[in-house]
Amino acid sequence: MYWIGYDVGSSSVKASLVEAGSGKVIGITQQPDNEMPITSIEPGWGEQNPEMWWENLIKATGKLIRETGVDPYQVAGMGVSYQMHGLVIVDKELNVLRDSIIWCDSRAVAVGNELCAKAGETKCLERLLNAPGNFTLSKLKWVKDNEPGIFEKIHKFLLPGDYIALKLTGRCTTTPSGLSEGITWDFKDDKPALWLLEQAGIDTELLPEVVATFSEQGKLTGQASKVLGLKAGIPLLYRAGDQPNNALSLNVFNPGEIAATGGTSGVVYAVSDVSRTSEGTRINNFAHVNHKPENPRIGKLLNINGAGILYRWMKDQISGGTLSYNDMNRMAAVVPVGSEGLRILPFGNGSERMLYNANIGAAVKDLNFNIHGQGHLFRAALEGIAFSFVYGIGILENDGVQLTTIKAGGDNLFRSELFSRTIATLVDREIRIVDTTGAVGAARAAGYSYGDFDTFGDAFSGDEYIATYSPLKEAGAYRGAYLAWKEALATTQY
Repeated sequence: MYWIGYDVGSSSVKASLVEAGSGKVIGITQQPDNEMPITSIEPGWGEQNPEMWWENLIKATGKLIRETGVDPYQVAGMGVSYQMHGLVIVDKELNVLRDSIIWCDSRAVAVGNELCAKAGETKCLERLLNAPGNFTLSKLKWVKDNEPGIFEKIHKFLLPGDYIALKLTGRCTTTPSGLSEGITWDFKDDKPALWLLEQAGIDTELLPEVVATFSEQGKLTGQASKVLGLKAGIPLLYRAGDQPNNALSLNVFNPGEIAATGGTSGVVYAVSDVSRTSEGTRINNFAHVNHKPENPRIGKLLNINGAGILYRWMKDQISGGTLSYNDMNRMAAVVPVGSEGLRILPFGNGSERMLYNANIGAAVKDLNFNIHGQGHLFRAALEGIAFSFVYGIGILENDGVQLTTIKAGGDNLFRSELFSRTIATLVDREIRIVDTTGAVGAARAAGYSYGDFDTFGDAFSGDEYIATYSPLKEAGAYRGAYLAWKEALATTQY
């Protein structure tokens, strides 16, 4: 018997099979081979066709079954992880009404700020643990204000993972964790924040049915069974946004533990047991997968839109695509700490919530044509991204997080020793790189929901550490470079 897990991102869809009982990884696949396109018809916008996610999920499933040789009828249940904060809207026939407004789209910043002012910032921070900001509900309000013909046809609004669940089960459902990421979960009342929808002029009937994060959330329909090649009737047992799911995959469940991601965007996700915030306009507070009102587990998320996308830009534009990331890392490693005065601000991928939703763009500071070459640019890029992580961790600590451990997956920027060592040295904590992925975590979570594992630790603590990066004792050069970077940020208006 096996569990299948899906991780539906904006770049690709990953699928994984794990063995029931042992949690052993049987196989992992990804579709497409190249990144899925993001449409940006206006500066700061980002949209994708949800059907593209589903088509690639179908392809990833077929590829996974072929490569593993597993009998697909031995797959007993499913788990789903997904890109957070997006908006998918469907009509009464459950057809998508427009392309999804995804996580990196910043069009609804002003809408969210206005909604926060009308509802009251204090009330929002006390009950939602967030200001509405540029998230799912604000995007829905933007559609109401700017596309009324589409808005009047809406039957339900969904997160990207809710849409995948709809395609699997035929049901419009969501979770408390999902609603908290959409800024529509009232932590004080432990129920949807209907008062905020009413404040936005949105009919509360547009909310989908709420189901528990770990629960039977529906069964695979006959139609979905035919295209996936899996047995009809198997249950969807788990669903969570990519960052709570990444933390779950890394066995991060307790206060002070941090799960970090350095993909297209960068994320620092810290678990806390405190249901309050003083930084709710710069970070987000979500119900972690193991949150209960009587035993709070709040995921404090600090997002950096401009992270890995900067390093990919460097690869494509500075090297012309001729260098691998390993080549770039080797060239960066021979450049001194601080990149001989070259500083890069990585904020070139939309509005940055940790900078109060400002869209300041990326910047290269103090470039000297007589000193700096490709290696300097690569190192300054890695340092700039690492410094933005350290800056973000400082915001989390200001919000009451007492940092204990940092873990990251093995498929992102943290594989770079230079990058990880810079962060470890500046925050004075080890960084452990774990051999796992979000799709594996979603599959194991399905097994946990079914009762295949007794505890979270049983399900998620068996992965090997790829590497451990300890703080360097000689930290002076790193601190000096970081202070210079912060000065460059402070002189940039936002």
